[in-house]
Amino acid sequence: MIKRTLHFSNPAYLSLHQNQLAIDLPHLKSLGEKESKKAIPIEDVGIIILDHQQITITHGCIAALLENNAAIITCNQSRHPTGMMLPIDGHNTQSERFRYQIDASQPLKKQLWQQTVQAKILNQAAVLFNRNIPCENMVHWAKSVRSGDPDNYEGRAAAYYWKNVFPKKIDFFRGREGDPPNNLLNYGYAILRAIVARGLVCSGLLPTLGIHHRNKYNAYCLADDIMEPYRPYVDEIVLGIIDRGENFLELGTSIKTQLLGIATVDVQFERNKSPLMVGLQSTTSSLAKCYEGTIRRINYPIMRNFDARRLSKFNIEDDSPAITANEISEPGNDANHDELPF
Repeated sequence: MIKRTLHFSNPAYLSLHQNQLAIDLPHLKSLGEKESKKAIPIEDVGIIILDHQQITITHGCIAALLENNAAIITCNQSRHPTGMMLPIDGHNTQSERFRYQIDASQPLKKQLWQQTVQAKILNQAAVLFNRNIPCENMVHWAKSVRSGDPDNYEGRAAAYYWKNVFPKKIDFFRGREGDPPNNLLNYGYAILRAIVARGLVCSGLLPTLGIHHRNKYNAYCLADDIMEPYRPYVDEIVLGIIDRGENFLELGTSIKTQLLGIATVDVQFERNKSPLMVGLQSTTSSLAKCYEGTIRRINYPIMRNFDARRLSKFNIEDDSPAITANEISEPGNDANHDELPF
């Protein structure tokens, strides 16, 4: 069952009552208790976002949410996510999975990063394809990624992608502190990051120990790794907002609501389709099995299988077989890349 994402952007008092999240909304008090007081089963909550400076939440409520593997996100005065709280114990064999993760070899981590980069580039190519933007170079780069991505195809693909994906009337440059619609991307990625971190904890993994990201000041390096192929789903939401002519200069309630819907976006895997939050659990579970050595591939979603037929609209001649996010190349040399903007 997909968990609920709750967003509180007004003053609220949140407490625990009979294993229910008791919600008291004082700004609706004049409408009566039916509107101002709500109750939601704790086990139904996956993510809760505290987006107002006058929200009070009891310790009992926090403990109950964490015991049920919920992620709690706090926002600053400018309403941007600044903190996240996750459960310590999210899986019944957690210590064993920690050990497998800690002991993972460098060649294994390089191969896992290769798969991650391939999946990310292919999904970025799918976004471009859906917008009638040439993407054959992206597909070629995805095929060319070696273990550890020593040739930095991720960076090449990102430069091409961000240069072309937005309408030409928007002079876009991707950066955390950049002009809108960077604000929408940052907010959407923050929600996605929380969903990924929650999935990792539920699979008994440490979100801190990454396969590629390794900034010593970053507590969510692995979450930043695994979220990479999922970022294009956020991009599609942002592009839809722009295409509809909505005002993206500020993060209004309507835009936030659309971005919060990332948890329920359908994602396609090789054998099935599921909501993103559910699919992410499959991804993180497969990663844990990769660490254990029982499988070799991370189960990432695939927006589109690219082959010569599907690329024919761009007059591409390609006799190679279809490429998916799970192809693996031989190990290569390590590469040190700077942390990308969040």
